[in-house]
Amino acid sequence: MSHLPRSGLYAVSSALLAMSRHLEVRDVLKTIVASARELLDAEYAALGVPDDHGGFAQFVVDGVSDEQWKAIGPLPRQHGILASMLHGAKPERIADVREDPRFEGWPEAHPDMSDFLGLPVRDGDETIAALFLANKRCPRPQGGCGFTEEDEELLSILAQHAAIALTNARLYERSRELTIAEERSRLAHELHDAVSQKLFSLRLTAQAAAALIDRAPGRAKEELQQVAALAAEATDELRAAVVELRPAALDEDGLVATLRTQIQVLDRAHSARVAFSSFGVRALPAAQEEALLRVAQEALHNALRHSGARRVEVTLHRRGPRAVLRVADDGSGFDPGETRRAGRHLGLVSMRDRASGVGGSLTVESAPGKGTTIEMEVPGG
Repeated sequence: MSHLPRSGLYAVSSALLAMSRHLEVRDVLKTIVASARELLDAEYAALGVPDDHGGFAQFVVDGVSDEQWKAIGPLPRQHGILASMLHGAKPERIADVREDPRFEGWPEAHPDMSDFLGLPVRDGDETIAALFLANKRCPRPQGGCGFTEEDEELLSILAQHAAIALTNARLYERSRELTIAEERSRLAHELHDAVSQKLFSLRLTAQAAAALIDRAPGRAKEELQQVAALAAEATDELRAAVVELRPAALDEDGLVATLRTQIQVLDRAHSARVAFSSFGVRALPAAQEEALLRVAQEALHNALRHSGARRVEVTLHRRGPRAVLRVADDGSGFDPGETRRAGRHLGLVSMRDRASGVGGSLTVESAPGKGTTIEMEVPGG
């Protein structure tokens, strides 16, 4: 790589650093595609992760608008040149993809593409993805491809590191799934122990009330009031556990429906009034929706468990070209000036990281006795 200009080395370094910053598979895929397109100055870039059924488990594009992508229709199948990259081990550099004998056409809304550069992303002997670029932004040689041998070499280097980043992201998600499974098991054990203790106390207290009802009605009444209190505590613990065990349904239901469902459950499970409203927000990219959901969950947890709030209001709305999540409570509040202590205690650092990770921002307004308002903005509302 000694023949690369200094600016080229810097671009490669920047692309590799960008990939290493993300742990979520979807974020890694998007960063790989965006980095490849920028590095090689192409009009379009895409990366497909194959499934076991002749299609793609994930397919990420860059250079195509959301409207175009929706108009194109279903994900492509593993056919033509895409299939060649997945089943072969060598790069494909083509002067005009439309004239290649393997070309099988594309949907009506698909952008027109000519020169093409693609290659498999491999982890050892396994092909884990196909990465390709189209329409190099430069004058094309007569009858030739705009992409050069140097472009092919750069993309090969990027693909090697993309394989590492993608494998690491998969391992991270698998580790997180195991952690979630362990946490669910722990919650189930805690739920069993807590409810068993409550039920045992209920039984003893009810027996005591029965024994006292004839000779000491006043004491029996007190015991029955204790039965009611224990039953209420057991109900609260069951409801709280259900909320914690409930999986997010973003993929199936979308952000608005998932938030509405979870907030309805929280409203029933807690004495505080928890309300949700949404208006004007379209579907967002998966990473943004997950970040918004996690921040909402963290802010709700703080409001319901730590602030003593009587009312919590969650809104999701548009503000110009951005989507805004707002979680406001009338609880005890805190001093935002004590950033380190408050951030550690309330998960503010984690929330800010989630926001910045999807190109958004997070603001916190609070004061002792004045409640807390957390706002997160992301582009694309």
